[in-house]
Amino acid sequence: MSGSWTTIFHTLVIGTLAYVALIILLRISGKRTLSKWNAFDFIVTIAFGSILGMILLGEDTSLIQGIVGFGLLVILQLGVSWLSVNSEQMQALIKAKPTLLLYQGNMITETLKKERITQEDVLAAIRAQGISAVENVEAVVLETNGNFSVIEQNQGTSSSALIDVQGYPVVQRELTKV
Repeated sequence: MSGSWTTIFHTLVIGTLAYVALIILLRISGKRTLSKWNAFDFIVTIAFGSILGMILLGEDTSLIQGIVGFGLLVILQLGVSWLSVNSEQMQALIKAKPTLLLYQGNMITETLKKERITQEDVLAAIRAQGISAVENVEAVVLETNGNFSVIEQNQGTSSSALIDVQGYPVVQRELTKV
């Protein structure tokens, strides 16, 4: 019985210290470390949880090893995010582009298939924004973090927020040909 109480006490103490260390490292590293802008960010977030779990419940992982693991992930995240901000090639390698799924009320079926998105997913995103008519939607964009952005029909204003969206220039050119 004393062994189990020792294990529980160890988990409480080490878990608390690991949690505090993680919070400190995340505060030092900034908001970007836990953002969900791309797959790399997602992987880092999952890895933080995995390391914390190993520290809490693993008997073979010391607190120092866990803190070093946290620190390594923070340093790698800072390095990759710095490179992606300062290098277009690195940004293209790390980040996916947002993708146009619907434009001016018309589904782009090729893109839906390529992104493995159903028309029902797009319709659900539109309804979630409180819009009942697809015809009132300027665009639906699959963002780099997997979320949908629904943009209502613009009233003669620019669509400048769509400039970096994959598929937008193509659709725009096709519409101007007609």
